[in-house]
Amino acid sequence: MAKAKTQYSCTECGASSPKWQGQCPGCGQWNTLVEAVVETAAPAGRNFAALGGASGLQMLAEIRPREEPRQPTGVEEFDRVLGGGLVAGGVVLIGGDPGIGKSTLLLQALARLAQASEKVLYVSGEESGEQVALRARRLQLDVGRMQLLAEINLEKILATLVKLRPAVAVIDSIQTVWSDAMQSAPGSVAQVRECAAQLTRFAKQSGTCVILVGHVTKEGSLAGPRVLEHMVDTVLYFEGDTHSSFRLVRAVKNRFGAVNELGVFAMTEKGLRGVANPSALFLSQHALDVAGSCVLCTQEGTRPLLVEIQALVDASQAPSPRRLTVGLEQNRLAMLLAVLHRHAGIVCGDQDVFVNAVGGVKIAEPAADLAVLLAIVSSLRNKPLPGKLVVFGEVGLAGEIRPAPRGQERLKEAAKLGFTQAIVPKANAPRQAIKGIEVIALDRVEQAIEQMRAW
Repeated sequence: MAKAKTQYSCTECGASSPKWQGQCPGCGQWNTLVEAVVETAAPAGRNFAALGGASGLQMLAEIRPREEPRQPTGVEEFDRVLGGGLVAGGVVLIGGDPGIGKSTLLLQALARLAQASEKVLYVSGEESGEQVALRARRLQLDVGRMQLLAEINLEKILATLVKLRPAVAVIDSIQTVWSDAMQSAPGSVAQVRECAAQLTRFAKQSGTCVILVGHVTKEGSLAGPRVLEHMVDTVLYFEGDTHSSFRLVRAVKNRFGAVNELGVFAMTEKGLRGVANPSALFLSQHALDVAGSCVLCTQEGTRPLLVEIQALVDASQAPSPRRLTVGLEQNRLAMLLAVLHRHAGIVCGDQDVFVNAVGGVKIAEPAADLAVLLAIVSSLRNKPLPGKLVVFGEVGLAGEIRPAPRGQERLKEAAKLGFTQAIVPKANAPRQAIKGIEVIALDRVEQAIEQMRAW
């Protein structure tokens, strides 16, 4: 028999502690440790086999890898984020805020797969069969060939999967599933880890693609232990405001495709619809050129994306000026302001600086630095930038403008959308002229500021 003892696990990061304490030793959050019963020894007959099939010793040079075939879901933006479609035996973990559209998107994908004569299974642990059927009717989906199981017991779910052998199975959600082998409550760290491991093992052995739906914490990360992200093949995050009609699906891990790929959806009465030209969502429509606005051409996975960066610089009414960013890294803003002071002689020490990426998109790449600086200077001097100007480039602490990856693709995307001027790093200057766009290649921050004065 397995011995049980009491431990305290963090509900935010999954770290454990032998005794209760106010602050989690893993993530530093307060009052997140909850009591959990864990097993110290494995029950008789229980094994911990590898998730993949066991194999003997091999020479790496003799192994001939094969291209994994893709199964398109019929939802183009979803397929883009997945890297072309679902992979047999792959495990996908998708997380997001409640009500943002996870279940809606997966129900649409399964309905289209079922229409293509694929055997699919939707396991609902949070809703009854009647509720799922009501959503499918509201979305006007053809679910005649789609099978549903309303169950939260892991052993019953696995028995159904073994009997049915579906091509794709959705578990909505992994936090509601519980196993008889564990004594802790559903949603606890031990239950989530064990259930995910069993489902992943089944996927690798049977070839069924398993999609797990995960809850998120207040900080927006997946709830439960971080081992879930290491265990699965693909991790997707839903982004966007639930009060807005637009949703973003971002891949933060993908063993079968490009990471940081982005899919853009619009929420309609008939579910999520892919947006063919997402750049139009992130560009504001101004009747006249306005100060503090600069268009950035960022790269999301394999897709160039045009995003408007807005800055507001105003005299501070407090002893400590505020530095606030939305969609951009706040610490990087402080660094850029220091570079602007040191190398361009522009002081913002007594000014409040607010920077926003329009449309709710989150930009992590450093190629947004130059666009942020020009938007700040434009707002400070109340001088609008040209309306058909696009900018990208990383700014270093020495004041140099560093190149950005895939510069040619960014410029071609900007020219296709009607932009006529571009400020880019000197290393990204195209060897041959791109029709319809004038490229201004610079290598210093002060040169960019001088270019603004010339306009």
